[in-house]
Amino acid sequence: MYEKENTQEGQPSNTIEEGKTIAIIAYITIFGLLIAFLMNNDKKNSFASYHLRQSLGLGLTSLALSVISIIPILGWIVSLLGSIFILVLWIIGLMGALNGKEKPVPFLGKKYQEWFKSL
Repeated sequence: MYEKENTQEGQPSNTIEEGKTIAIIAYITIFGLLIAFLMNNDKKNSFASYHLRQSLGLGLTSLALSVISIIPILGWIVSLLGSIFILVLWIIGLMGALNGKEKPVPFLGKKYQEWFKSL
């Protein structure tokens, strides 16, 4: 019923179902990420934690692009193109959460898992 990609151990579908709501909330603004983090803090769910790491990485990458936008002209162009790219990655991550998949976002998803593995 649910596909599992790029994880080390298989999870029962009830683990995915339990964490699905938290995973979806994690992608809805920075406040959603904070709420999802608090919801997952009580009872750790590996599926929700996976998507929390992806969402946190996307948020921090977006913040870095905002800092780059301070640079006139070139920074604006990089920030605009980067923001469009982050939006596409965000949609891919959200679709993965909705479909019950642990598939990293392209290019940076595996790094996000590595950098934020303590969450």
